[in-house]
Amino acid sequence: MREAVYIGAHPSSEPDLEELMGRVALGDEDAFASVYDAVAGPVLGVVQAVLRDPAQSEEVAQEVLVEVWRTAPRYRPEIGTARNWVLTLAHRRAVDRVRSVEAAAVRDHKAALLARTPEFDHVIEQVEARLEREQVRRCLRTLTEIQRQAVTLAYYRGLTYRQVAEALTLPLGTAKTRLRDGLIRLRDCLGVTA
Repeated sequence: MREAVYIGAHPSSEPDLEELMGRVALGDEDAFASVYDAVAGPVLGVVQAVLRDPAQSEEVAQEVLVEVWRTAPRYRPEIGTARNWVLTLAHRRAVDRVRSVEAAAVRDHKAALLARTPEFDHVIEQVEARLEREQVRRCLRTLTEIQRQAVTLAYYRGLTYRQVAEALTLPLGTAKTRLRDGLIRLRDCLGVTA
């Protein structure tokens, strides 16, 4: 068990944190142990008040105490007490954790939304396809009967020129002409530029 030795002063229940922080800044591990004992409880209390999660609070409190060890040379007694400096570190670290957790939750939420969002909108695609089909049907009605039959056989049934000519009992040249004329009229009706 450690004994606190105070030269020229009466022992008190509170160690002189400012003097101990000066020693911690020089790398004195025993001084740090005394600082740790004096501030660990209040640090945990401040962190728990912000985080409300016991497990995270303990983790952040440990991080704060490690930070006290690492950054002890930055402590300036003329600016404030060692206790307030440590508790300020604790509060800042706890607030940083809250912000970090919230930012992670927002990122996770956005990632989940992106994962669920289809690359394209199925409804819009279906509506556009239906409108295009309706427009093609309307334009097909503007063709002559022989042109409509030639286009339908060639493009909807996949027949060759020769097969179209045979199906319509037309000479091959006439079938090609009707098909070409029908496609030109369709193109004009649909507003497609060549």
